[in-house]
Amino acid sequence: MSDKDQPPVGSELPLRPERSLPSYGEPTPETHRKVSRETEAELALKNTVFAPGTAPLLALFFLITIAAVPVIQFTAEVRATHSLDRLPTFQAFSVLIARGRSHNLRSVVDVWRIFPKADEIKTVQKTLERESVVAQWLLPRVQSVLTGLLHAGNEQVYLGRSGWLFYRADVDYVMGEPFLDPFWIKRRASSAGLQPDAVRAIVDFRDQLARRGVDLIVLPTPVKPSIDGAMLAPSPSRSPPFENESFTQFKRRLESEGIRVFDPEPLLSQQTSRSYLEADTHWRPEAMELIAQQLADRIGPSRSAVPLPIVERKIKGLGDVARMLRLPPAQLARYAQEVTIRQVTTGQAFWRPDQKADLLLLGDSFSNIFSLEALGWGESAGFAEHLSRALGGRPIDCILRNSDGAFATREILSRELARGRDRLAGKKLVVWEFATRELAFGNWKLLDLALGQPRPAHFLVPPPGEKIKVTGTVESISTVPTPGSAPYSDHIMAVHLVDVKAMGRAEKEAWECLVYGWSMRENVWTEAARLRPGDQVSMRLQPWSDVSAQLEKINRSEIEEPAVQLEEPCWGEFSK
Repeated sequence: MSDKDQPPVGSELPLRPERSLPSYGEPTPETHRKVSRETEAELALKNTVFAPGTAPLLALFFLITIAAVPVIQFTAEVRATHSLDRLPTFQAFSVLIARGRSHNLRSVVDVWRIFPKADEIKTVQKTLERESVVAQWLLPRVQSVLTGLLHAGNEQVYLGRSGWLFYRADVDYVMGEPFLDPFWIKRRASSAGLQPDAVRAIVDFRDQLARRGVDLIVLPTPVKPSIDGAMLAPSPSRSPPFENESFTQFKRRLESEGIRVFDPEPLLSQQTSRSYLEADTHWRPEAMELIAQQLADRIGPSRSAVPLPIVERKIKGLGDVARMLRLPPAQLARYAQEVTIRQVTTGQAFWRPDQKADLLLLGDSFSNIFSLEALGWGESAGFAEHLSRALGGRPIDCILRNSDGAFATREILSRELARGRDRLAGKKLVVWEFATRELAFGNWKLLDLALGQPRPAHFLVPPPGEKIKVTGTVESISTVPTPGSAPYSDHIMAVHLVDVKAMGRAEKEAWECLVYGWSMRENVWTEAARLRPGDQVSMRLQPWSDVSAQLEKINRSEIEEPAVQLEEPCWGEFSK
């Protein structure tokens, strides 16, 4: 407005006649008291004015959007299955429906019995999320925008500089609360229902091994942000290693208990080059070999050296953290990285573990990363292979599992012993490797290493080298991770079968089976992953011992029933 258009000094601006301005008093603590979000929302709704026709239009748009999602899902499932009773969405509710049918409701009071448990509701929710066609279409595209334009990760991935990716759990471990703080130990024990004290579990494990005359070396492997955390900084830098506040106390307590600890962190932090893969949670081959050599020096040389030849091979892999981004394939490919692995051989064949060896390695995916081909970084070039070579060709027995380093390998050992198989016979040393993140998030169960007697063979197991066809009813299944929710693209599930009938064999009462089988391959669920209690299945079985050397390392979940866990398992190829 120009000066000549302004009203004279002392005159008043004309008010619009159609609406008067509200009057406000002087601000006081009473009038400016903070209100809840619910109150703010209520006030906003009451004072919001819509243009004519806007409210019905918005309501109609909302209803169409809500209705379109199940319509699209239903149409896609019908086209994929060509059967209404096989729709994944309907099958997700089978547990809840079965619960209702299993109760004889005689009155309204009995209705509470059919209410699903929290874990059953969670299973249904995960199934619906996994099978959602709309989500499968939207997520990669939304993540593409977040990563490409906003340089943002997701709930599992942090983006660093120069294409580096970090697993959120690793960062949370490094920057989180001290894991040995009594308050956090008590809180985890009460809220999660687990045993959170790593020191207690390790001391208990050492004591049980000592009673068998077996020594123990603990190898806590640093997570990626501890060594290469500088790649999360906005500018290049070389910073000292980052660690959880309790880690020094953890080492000191173990050493005061007389437990040998081999900490790779000082060695890795002194390297001039990066020690970890750019888009993966694990270390590079050179870093892994360095630690294997230094640990071998700590253990001591073998009495009779057996040279193990090396074969170099270039591998181009896609990191597990990159896969967690769930980007479109074209954008995901830019996170691929090439490394050179050195495969350990025995001449004409790859190195293999030996159960008769006097050294037993318990390890997680850091031991598996270049040993298990399913992880995408080659085979026969992992920690066990290079430790054996660094020890002059000394044979090594291995129990390796990709996750749950706090308890998984000890649990496998415990079950082997409970079944009457003495995996500790002749052992002199156990090396227990696990990722340091387990110190803050793992379940450090106290497990019994007592040697049991072989159980009666009421569970069906084919003879070694033989495959048989069976039919049976699913009694229970182990948990299966949602594709993309775990850092490993493959997973093995466990199934407890009852009423088992073997083709071509005489029937026996109460035949049962504990069966392991693929539940996820390359982050895609198999048909077996959709099994539910009560399903009738047919499959081809073979002894687990026939395939355990190759598949024991794969991330696996177990049946919850302790008695079933001790049975001899089979390997099965499922078909519904």
